[in-house]
Amino acid sequence: MKRIAEHRKLLGIDKTATLKDLKTIYRNTMKDTHPDKFVNNEEGKLEAEEKSKSVIEAYHFLVSIHEETQEKYKEEYTETITKSNIQDFYLEKSILTVQHLNGKMFEYIGVPRNTYIKMVNSDSPSRFARRHIYGNFIYRKSGEVMAD
Repeated sequence: MKRIAEHRKLLGIDKTATLKDLKTIYRNTMKDTHPDKFVNNEEGKLEAEEKSKSVIEAYHFLVSIHEETQEKYKEEYTETITKSNIQDFYLEKSILTVQHLNGKMFEYIGVPRNTYIKMVNSDSPSRFARRHIYGNFIYRKSGEVMAD
């Protein structure tokens, strides 16, 4: 949750921003901080590169968890969490990454370590996730693993 707040602060937006607002703010911010604006200023260019990387990361992260994006992939997500068991999962910095047998991967943001430990110790991580993870944490699609 801290990460979400930091990204929103960096872009100067609040929870009510639409995807269109987010895109406009992102583009305007990138125009102001683009490294190409600092032709004869190496220090300014390096600073702008770092700022640009942060802005790009914040934008992509916020787009991935936005409710409009969630709605777009809701059918795929629902099918995955109801029909495909968990193949693997791990927790890193309060982000639970879950890989399903169908190859889809999702990240759940703000998962406490004690919840993760309970999941590790459960008889069925898939059943545990259905009861305690899905629907309780902000999530985003983090990729797909190609089947062999």
